[in-house]
Amino acid sequence: MSSSRRRSPTVGSGFPLDPASRSCRTTPLGSRRRHGRRQPPLRIVSVVGTRPQLIKAAALLSALRGRHDEIFVDTGQHYDEAMAGAFFSELGLPRPDYSLGIGGGSQSEQTGRMLPAIETVLVRERPDAVLVYGDTNSTLAGALAAAKLDTPVAHVEAGLRSFDRRMPEEINRVVADHLSRWLFAPTPTAVANLAAEGIVAGVTLVGDLMQDLAARVGAEIRDPAALEATGLGVRPGRYLFATVHRAENRNPAAIAAWIAVLASVAAPDRPVVLALHPGTRAALEAAGLAVPDAVRIVDPLGYRTTLALQLHAAAVLTDSGGVQREAAWLGVPCLVLRDRTEWLEAVESSGGRMVVVGLDAERATAEVRRLAPADRAPDDAARRAAALDLAPAGAAEAIATALAAP
Repeated sequence: MSSSRRRSPTVGSGFPLDPASRSCRTTPLGSRRRHGRRQPPLRIVSVVGTRPQLIKAAALLSALRGRHDEIFVDTGQHYDEAMAGAFFSELGLPRPDYSLGIGGGSQSEQTGRMLPAIETVLVRERPDAVLVYGDTNSTLAGALAAAKLDTPVAHVEAGLRSFDRRMPEEINRVVADHLSRWLFAPTPTAVANLAAEGIVAGVTLVGDLMQDLAARVGAEIRDPAALEATGLGVRPGRYLFATVHRAENRNPAAIAAWIAVLASVAAPDRPVVLALHPGTRAALEAAGLAVPDAVRIVDPLGYRTTLALQLHAAAVLTDSGGVQREAAWLGVPCLVLRDRTEWLEAVESSGGRMVVVGLDAERATAEVRRLAPADRAPDDAARRAAALDLAPAGAAEAIATALAAP
């Protein structure tokens, strides 16, 4: 474990909460509440470990540090150091105060190694709260380590449910919610899910934190010239964009199935650009399988480049909840390569433009033909990019304000 314990300049700014968009509420915060007086700044340990969590941390950074003292812990769960370094730089994130370097291993092994490492940080720093994001092993370990030390937990993206306990992420998010004092829910359905489990106190409806960051770069990605930076030679509407990263899609049978899905929709004149997580690439190679020539594998890309590739694609195919949401904001047709998703509202509000297809190649082919026919997709992509006007959700300000409430 390495510790830098320094504060670096931050980039970006928060966005005001739109009171018309949701009703935010918080509950008493125990002994720190002082009636009639402003809550003093909290000393908060934030725990991240994956690329989506870095995006969320970047979205919250300015608003959080404007009100509180943040200690930034990176578990190292899900990415290599080269990719992480570039991502920190692009998002304007300071280097972590603590880098734990815990990646690889089974679900239980990884979580077990994180617990004492995070505990060591918490004992040393004595924070008022621990902030965790999403549903990864880093989320679970951060929440558990804090709870064992009787340190209050704040959970960003609380209340999401796929209702599939076979998914490690479902276990992580449920446990984190039941350990949390502050539960920051992104959607009304998430609030309802928590209420159904008997969790009402401490719940705040804040909106989607990732949308705040996407709104900051919306103007940059609208121009088709953003595709030139990829060096892929693709043109708007004349390619499909895909990501595959989930653990359940790394066994040989699942790999063969998603290869079949991508092969069914790829063509020489409309290739699939597949941004492949290093872990998935390693599993692909270990299985001795290969993708067809019309599926072009690229390493994980920068944040802006990934958004641009989604916006200008004919359609997106993904097993990622984050990419699923980004496709929804951008208005891009999206095929969800899972049997279930925790982002049900994105599917239900899409008007049929987001569909859950699992790893069914026949259905994927039919949906791509319906949603992104080759003769119409370039014009659709051009209109979509020209009309893009992505508004912030206001989640960053809502979270920082709730934590600072008296």
